[in-house]
Amino acid sequence: MLFSAPSLLIVAASFGAAQALPRACRCLYGDPCWPPEAEFALLATQVSQPLIQPRPPASACYPIDSPSGNCTDVVSNWYDGNWRADQVGSMQSPNFETYIFRNDTISACFLNTTLGFPCTQGSVPVIGVDARTPEDVQAAVKFAASHNLRLVVKNTGHDFLGRSAARGGFMVWTHQMKNITFTDSFVPAGAPDTEVYENALTLGAGVQWHEAYDAAHSRNVVVVGGVSAGGSVGAAGGWVQGGGHSALAPAYGLGVDNVLQLTVVTAGGDHLTANSHQNADIFWALRGGGGGTYGVVTSVTYKTRPSTPVIASFFETSINSTTTGPTPVLEKLFEEFVRVCPAFSDAGWGGYALLTPASEGATLGLQFFFIAPNISSAQANDSLAPFFGFANDLASKSTIENGGALQILANFSLEVDSFYTWATTYLHPGSQVGSNTELGSRLIPRDVIEKDYKKVAQAVLPFGSGTGFYLVAGGAVSKADPSSTGLNPAWRKALIHTVFGATWPDGTPVPGIRQAEEEVKKGLANLRAVAPNSGAYFNEASLFEPNPQVTFFGSHYKKLRSIKKKYDPSDLFLVAKGVGSEDWDDSLNCRK
Repeated sequence: MLFSAPSLLIVAASFGAAQALPRACRCLYGDPCWPPEAEFALLATQVSQPLIQPRPPASACYPIDSPSGNCTDVVSNWYDGNWRADQVGSMQSPNFETYIFRNDTISACFLNTTLGFPCTQGSVPVIGVDARTPEDVQAAVKFAASHNLRLVVKNTGHDFLGRSAARGGFMVWTHQMKNITFTDSFVPAGAPDTEVYENALTLGAGVQWHEAYDAAHSRNVVVVGGVSAGGSVGAAGGWVQGGGHSALAPAYGLGVDNVLQLTVVTAGGDHLTANSHQNADIFWALRGGGGGTYGVVTSVTYKTRPSTPVIASFFETSINSTTTGPTPVLEKLFEEFVRVCPAFSDAGWGGYALLTPASEGATLGLQFFFIAPNISSAQANDSLAPFFGFANDLASKSTIENGGALQILANFSLEVDSFYTWATTYLHPGSQVGSNTELGSRLIPRDVIEKDYKKVAQAVLPFGSGTGFYLVAGGAVSKADPSSTGLNPAWRKALIHTVFGATWPDGTPVPGIRQAEEEVKKGLANLRAVAPNSGAYFNEASLFEPNPQVTFFGSHYKKLRSIKKKYDPSDLFLVAKGVGSEDWDDSLNCRK
């Protein structure tokens, strides 16, 4: 049996009676067209691992009077990104595990069992393949295509658009494709023998950044990668296919600028090697044209650089005030910070700034964690001195009664022996997972900041605690040819990626969720007004962008759509707001 009795109960109760669907729609679990058990049994003989039956992670806590799994383990690890990545049915943001019906009822499996809701399947796919090899991926893709299934690709579930889930769907889980290989002298397939890259790093689709960083450190090299709590983000999946920002990007380019070669299984089941010499069109599209859209990437080969000491800078404030939210003193501080970001970029800095949450006796503050791999300590201090001096002067004059009392908790720089040490020892990003989250974001061009930095600051400050103002563009990112990859050209003019969000507790009625979404929509409108000719980072963006093709892909959209039609003419690979999604309804199950 492919479904045990408890599994059938949770899934069937969630999906209800089958309904006949037009041919233009995908075949979902519960539909008459759903493959019979014999077909799944045949698929199981074609792959290396037993078929998987994803379940929402909180299902271990149900039935309440006799939990089916280790509920204590679920509760203790709920906010751990690496634990969530290891659960086949878990998304990093649990709202994407849920499903909202048109009548505003919700199918979900909440961790809080006292809410009184039944545990149902939500948007978690019901069955899939635990891929360990490219051949596993090929078998899964061919099966989904032959049965017209709704196919989703998942590695870690780090996603803010719900692209790793689909109600009633079929999953290819790449998380266990953990191969890591160094090639001393790497020559891309089809390239002349003279095109050689030293210490190239090839990562399987399931490798996460903490694993990639450990491997690079063991070879005394550095690779441009992302930062998250525990390094749980995937290194060879949606991160790089969406662009891949990094604190190292201003020095060495974005993730897409550092890819030498990819391997990918396309909708026809072919396993292609793609680089600038062969299959160059899909190589171009996979570098920035969005994950889950052109095929299943099975490996990525990155260029590396010798590991060298870096300069790290830390700044943190606390503001005592009689009010909540942004205070006048924070407005002055943040406006100055925005003003000097172009100078920080010119000096070689990259990294992350955040509006910090209020604490007892304090209100909203500002902190940043920057890194510069190619400057001296003296150059670092010179570049930071004007802003640190401004902050110290502002603190000396501020009072609780007059706009808030600013306290400088940290404002220093130091030499660190490597990026690896900075990322694993000094950088402590807070938990970014386990909570219901809707994001909004915008790429802020350098010229917009230089023209009216106060307007930028005033648009961002109201977003409040947790808002990110990331210096992950400019420098090498701006110097790259906009046409060299499928990435939105807006990145090449940007200096800052700013991101904000809304959250809500489990069990919130749909009207409350819609209210949070409306706040995101308002924030997006304010950012578009500040930077109307820019775009947004597809990996950290909103489902509510009114013109997603332009916002996420810019002038490259037409070419990306053409490449997708070539390699995926039936749109087997579809994700929310991705290339080709405009031809389908909001569920992505039926053509318009």
